[in-house]
Amino acid sequence: MPRCHIDHITVTSPTLEAGAEFIWQTLGVRPQAGGEHPRMGTHNLLLRLGDSLFLEVISPNPKAPAPERPRWFGLDSLRPDALPSLSTWVARTSNIHATADACSEPLGIIEPMSRGALNWLITIPADGSVPLDGIAPALIEWQTDFHPAAKLQDLGLCLVKLELFHAEPARVSRMLSCLDLNDVLSVSPLPSGAAPRLVAHINTPQGLRKLSAASNPAVHPT
Repeated sequence: MPRCHIDHITVTSPTLEAGAEFIWQTLGVRPQAGGEHPRMGTHNLLLRLGDSLFLEVISPNPKAPAPERPRWFGLDSLRPDALPSLSTWVARTSNIHATADACSEPLGIIEPMSRGALNWLITIPADGSVPLDGIAPALIEWQTDFHPAAKLQDLGLCLVKLELFHAEPARVSRMLSCLDLNDVLSVSPLPSGAAPRLVAHINTPQGLRKLSAASNPAVHPT
């Protein structure tokens, strides 16, 4: 089975404006325009974190028709007053079918997706939820000659570490081992019943910042 790599981390938000403000308050930069996902009724903003790694802010697109199926990344469950949050992440593979079959966690149905000229395959649970409360990734297989991060503006950001907090750390570690994925990832235990969460440690021109959820105190860039 091919080894996986972190492809992007995903911030969900009821609106792109709220998500962009969250990124500004936390990382001190403004994400750039992404595009629309016609099959999902969503749109996004993007921020480069490396040559083949980016941050995505995604929300329902109010100008697009509602899809006939649940939106991905749990977006249909977001209240209009919900705060932006680092909700899940995406792992890249060169063989999505073999990788999904080998994973110890069910990651969803493999579906074709597009944004503008970009095309890819991605795993999406039928109910639109995020696997393992966002601790397990979606899998992606790009059908392009280049990684989309390579064409994003370089604002000097870099993902240093992605922390996965879960009450069953052995289960999470087993999943990562199945995916042969250990890029800048760490698994930390939580008390039984505690809500799983993600914390991204990102180097910025203003220093190291932590990105998790907008309910956490945000440090305004200086």
